Amino acid sequence: MANQSQVEARPAKVLAVTSLAAFMASLDLFIVNVAFDDIGRDFHGASLSDLSWVLNAYAIVYAALLVPFGRLADRFGRRAGFLVGVAVFTAASAACAASGSLWELVAFRVLQAAGAALLTPTSLGLVLASTPAAQRVKAVRIWAATGALAAAAGPVVGGLLVQASWRWVFIVNVPVGVLALVAGVRVIAESRDHTLTRLPDLVGALALTIAVGTLSLGLVKGSDWGWTAWSTLAAFVVAVAGTGVFCLRSLRHPLPVIEPALLRIGSFRWANVTALAFSVGFAAALLAQILWLRDVWHYSALRTGLAVAPGPIMVPIFAGVAQSVAHRTKAGRLGALGCALFAAGSVLILVSVGRTPQYVTEILPGWILGGIGVGLALPTILSAGTSELPPDRAATGSAVVNMSRQIGAVVGISVLVALLGTPSSYGDAHAAFQHGWWFCAGAMLLAIPAALGMTAKAVVPDTGADPARRRASSGRG
Repeated sequence: MANQSQVEARPAKVLAVTSLAAFMASLDLFIVNVAFDDIGRDFHGASLSDLSWVLNAYAIVYAALLVPFGRLADRFGRRAGFLVGVAVFTAASAACAASGSLWELVAFRVLQAAGAALLTPTSLGLVLASTPAAQRVKAVRIWAATGALAAAAGPVVGGLLVQASWRWVFIVNVPVGVLALVAGVRVIAESRDHTLTRLPDLVGALALTIAVGTLSLGLVKGSDWGWTAWSTLAAFVVAVAGTGVFCLRSLRHPLPVIEPALLRIGSFRWANVTALAFSVGFAAALLAQILWLRDVWHYSALRTGLAVAPGPIMVPIFAGVAQSVAHRTKAGRLGALGCALFAAGSVLILVSVGRTPQYVTEILPGWILGGIGVGLALPTILSAGTSELPPDRAATGSAVVNMSRQIGAVVGISVLVALLGTPSSYGDAHAAFQHGWWFCAGAMLLAIPAALGMTAKAVVPDTGADPARRRASSGRG
């Protein structure tokens, strides 16, 4: 009890430690993007479709395990779950660095994703448990903004590390993970939900993994196999079947991956739709930007990192702007504005770029505009997703929103890889990237109407009966 009181008196330290872990997980994503070409060259010129699994395998497993692992940690202990997650992520990062083949790297990325899926929801759960109610929204925004800060640092750090070897983009996680682990042992006290007596729906999580994985497989390999080939069609059929099993399990299981009752809360429902569409566009745009700079303009890894950095640098800056105006601007409008700005940035890039590198006039304006959009939209989506949830569902709700983000990233990367194909000339490449950037803009435009639905209903005085709690609890088994 003494330790618990000590931690509750120092929520800032808990926030700092858990945000450090979130920073590590987010940093890895942006560094790996920059290292893409170097990984391919080291593994004998692996194709873009094969390389995409370095990103997609991670995102698929991360998406599927976020909520079940979060629920397991709620039952058995968030502190223990957080520390195990950090340890697994750190060890898997070292294993990624030592990989001897592409598919060995993909396998260790799966293990890395499992660690991230455990540390992410537990880190937020620990923040919510240690933070006074009046400060929780601000704490969630700070936690989310830490990931944005990693986005700003990632391209440059990745570009620098790749100069030595792509393996260093994974080695860098090891000291950060060890620091988070040591600090977590000293600062964080245990917390758990004593009302949980059942195990989460692991079968539903497996069905979701299969559904998203086979959808990605069909999209990535469709152009190679043929869009009407039996293998492509089989992948899509399995994806539909897996989705059906997942939905049925969610309706019938006492502790499903997504509680149907939560989806009746408007801000939560629309935050997930927005997160899905937003991440489709964002993940595809980030990869398209890096591939254009490296493969078409033939930038080095370091130069690519420096060229990509201005967009992500805008993210923490405008996340702060979003925080400062959140009390007088509806979340839906703020999120929709961010999505619109990102779409406009993608269109500005696609109508500007040409064969001869003209970075300052052709890439930079649209990329900065997109970064501003991400800064306004992303923290708003994450905070809106939990704004109407009761405290005992906030961590689960945030995990579901992050799951939607990862599924969106898988779809975005898979579609982009399918659109780019293997162009044999500049003309083919330019046309393919044009299609890619239009796809990114279109996904963001679809996110705008969904974002407008994220605004929470007006808060009413607490009379002892929390409407959100009643709505979320009404479907509990």
